Amino acid sequence: MRTVGVDLSASPDKTAIAVLEWFDDRAEVVELGVGCDDAAIRHLVDGATRVGIDSPFGWPDDFVEFVVAHHRGGLPGGRGLDEISRRRPLALRRTDLWVAESGLGRPLSVSADQIAHVAFRCAGLLADLGVENRVDGWAVEAYPAGALKRWGLTSRGYKRSANRSVLAELVDALCSAAPWLVLGRHDGLMRTDDDAFDAVITALIARAAELGLTTRPSADDLAVALREGWIHVPECALDSLACG
Repeated sequence: MRTVGVDLSASPDKTAIAVLEWFDDRAEVVELGVGCDDAAIRHLVDGATRVGIDSPFGWPDDFVEFVVAHHRGGLPGGRGLDEISRRRPLALRRTDLWVAESGLGRPLSVSADQIAHVAFRCAGLLADLGVENRVDGWAVEAYPAGALKRWGLTSRGYKRSANRSVLAELVDALCSAAPWLVLGRHDGLMRTDDDAFDAVITALIARAAELGLTTRPSADDLAVALREGWIHVPECALDSLACG
């Protein structure tokens, strides 16, 4: 089995990709790089069993309907949007609310934060890869912070060059929790580049999704999730990935 993790950014310079090969007794990081354009991503995901992408796969239903109505001059009055509570459905998807309510982090708003630029790129990439199912497709939406929190690892404070010592300690903690994960020549890059680290975590999330070990939307949320996208959060311990 081969899983791929893409830590997508608005620009190729900050986009990282990790390729993991899975064996009976170990998983090896066989490719890890930063500075990937869409052509490089399409090349490296070729032949993968499952792909994880750290980016929103869609926008909130309410936001889409709001923008379309406003664009066409048909937005009804009396919405009371001076109150933040009434704007929240425009900013957060069903999956974002589920992650936050589960205590696994607070995903950025795809309609109100700069991550929208990443989502624009992701939408084009999903089309290029032929991914139509935004819940159970060949590529799944990943959120490294939620997975790290689920696995009892540091999920914040390791980003940017000023926090490289924290990142290095996090790599040590990951290797202790998953001794079957072989970093090989990529160990150094994981310790110095948080995008590369997140790409590896995203590839682990892809493995969990392939094994059916991530949280899926409820029956009531499925139709919405197929439009908005759904964050796959592992429901398992790290060791379950090696035993699958």
